[in-house]
Amino acid sequence: MSRFARARRLLPLLAVAGAAGGTLYYVYRPRNLPGYEGPVVPPPIFGADGTFKLPRFPRVKSRAEQIADLKKSGAGNKEEEYDILVIGAGATGSGVALDAATRGLKVALVERGDFSCGTSSKSTKLVHGGVRYLEKAVWNLDYAQYQLVKEALKERKYFLQTAPHLSMWLPIMLPLDRWWKVPYYWAGTKCYDFLAGSEGIESSYFLTKSRAIDAFPMLKQTDLVGALVYYDGAHNDSRMNVSLAMTAALYGATVANHVEVTGLLKDANGKLCGATAKDNIAERDGKPADNFTIKAKCIINCTGPFTDGIRKMDDPNCKEIVAPAKGVHIVLPGYYSPGKMGLIDPSTSDGRVIFFLPWQGNTIAGTTDEPAEISKNPLPDEKSIQWILNEIRHYLSPDINVRRGDVLAAWTGIRPLVKDPKAKNTESLVRNHLVDISESGLVTCAGGKWTTYRQMAEECVDAAIAAFKLQPKPVTNAPRVSGTDAVDDGANLDGSCQTHRVRLIGAHGWSRTLFINIIQHFGVETEVAKHLTESYGDRAWTVAALCRPTDKRFPARGERISQLYPFVDGEVRYAVRHEYAQTAADVLARRMRLAFLNAQAALEALPKVIDIMSQELGWDRRRQEVEWKDTVAFLESMGLPKPMLSATRKQVEQGKLDFKSSLEYRMYSRHDKPVEDEV
Repeated sequence: MSRFARARRLLPLLAVAGAAGGTLYYVYRPRNLPGYEGPVVPPPIFGADGTFKLPRFPRVKSRAEQIADLKKSGAGNKEEEYDILVIGAGATGSGVALDAATRGLKVALVERGDFSCGTSSKSTKLVHGGVRYLEKAVWNLDYAQYQLVKEALKERKYFLQTAPHLSMWLPIMLPLDRWWKVPYYWAGTKCYDFLAGSEGIESSYFLTKSRAIDAFPMLKQTDLVGALVYYDGAHNDSRMNVSLAMTAALYGATVANHVEVTGLLKDANGKLCGATAKDNIAERDGKPADNFTIKAKCIINCTGPFTDGIRKMDDPNCKEIVAPAKGVHIVLPGYYSPGKMGLIDPSTSDGRVIFFLPWQGNTIAGTTDEPAEISKNPLPDEKSIQWILNEIRHYLSPDINVRRGDVLAAWTGIRPLVKDPKAKNTESLVRNHLVDISESGLVTCAGGKWTTYRQMAEECVDAAIAAFKLQPKPVTNAPRVSGTDAVDDGANLDGSCQTHRVRLIGAHGWSRTLFINIIQHFGVETEVAKHLTESYGDRAWTVAALCRPTDKRFPARGERISQLYPFVDGEVRYAVRHEYAQTAADVLARRMRLAFLNAQAALEALPKVIDIMSQELGWDRRRQEVEWKDTVAFLESMGLPKPMLSATRKQVEQGKLDFKSSLEYRMYSRHDKPVEDEV
């Protein structure tokens, strides 16, 4: 046989080898993973003379200064007028404020409650494209669903680029009970990987039954044939929201929480030109509400479930567009799941999807999806809690007793599904999000989900610029959010949208080993140091510095607010001084996450939080009593057991709460005799 003929026979083998090699390279190629890079700003080191200089971060205006700026806009000076007034400081509203501020526009952001006090703090904590949406897109040949997944997968990566300390990749297991499901779900997860493309991370993979049980020992082994594992993102939602708002404030936006819009102002032509507002904190202090006017060229409504309330201020006869749905989540002890792997059940008893995810040392399970009435702090209903517990029992080992008393916290989030007011079919819901401008000029941005908040904000600001002929401009005096002049903060603020590059507060100096520097300098516990760096990024330096010395050998700093969790006293001071926390619930629920992790532990921590905030804010006895009463009422919406709702501060401080009638008391062996050794 000639050499040429032999070569021709080898061509198919070479082609197969080349394809296999290309596939292997694609799967195992080296990648620059977002969130895994070194810090943009290295940690400080000791100087030659032995001195140590903490990072010096730029100062953000105080809340009082921000409210004074709001009042200036309504004083009649045209130069003080805002380009944009954003109502609602959830994920979308805070995202809009940051986007507009980094385009050189003059922006105000007001929120009648606290940042993230509604839907944005009550999510499933996932940053995801939506595997189930992709399945619907394929089976229903639904291009809109496909676009929704594609957009979300692109946005997912930006979380890890702009806030790597608050976001992380999370492997999620999909248990399989039939062999025919293996190729079906394998194809689905690979399609998910393919759609993510360069926005993805690790590829999905199959686990045999034994490997699945090894990775997730709590799984029920009956009928288990294996599992598929794919990757999605997870984050600390309300801390992300607070960081968005405070970063916007650093870039020049006027940001104020607990400021309620009470009415909209129109000019002689019937066009919106501002709003009336009041400071709700004055009323909490027993003083008359401070009413004032805010003037702006454009008003953007980002109030989520309360969207129609603002729309009716503009036009009392407008049709409602929000179709609220409630989702209940419960929190279980951390031993219910592995520390770094979640689980999804795509086929529950009634066809809904349920997630089971590790979060902040505990386990989140949810969510339900049912029509709901809109309320400020909706209570989690017992029927939904029991449904979630029953679903959990189906896929956990029968050896594990899933008990109602293990529910440490439970909450209800309201999802604001919306209908397009200009659509002919007014009954159909918008799949993604909606940007609408009324005849008088009210811009409404509603719908969507946490993962796509940035894209929603970009489209909303684009629409506002076009409709109101606003003039974006380069930001030439941008603050050094990183705390140093030697480092560029990473975004070219040329007047265009740059929020996919703008790093949030805490991101620049964060690294996966920063906690070691914090331990070595301040002498805080390892668990506390990890918590601080993963919640505040490089601002952990400031938080740790605000912790009082303990006068112990170790830890040298950091008095725990709750003995069960790594939250410390310096966080309360930081929340008040640097993050506009004004109530105890602001701290316990949205700066720390204790209320979401363990409602009873939050109640037990409440006296310490009130005491520290009283020192910081000068609260008198009356205000302290208001905080106690209102926070206990709030904790009811976080699943605090009914017997605890009547607890007094004195009972909590003296440890005299009566637990004997509670579910928790009866869960553990307290009176059994010890088991005697066999003879």
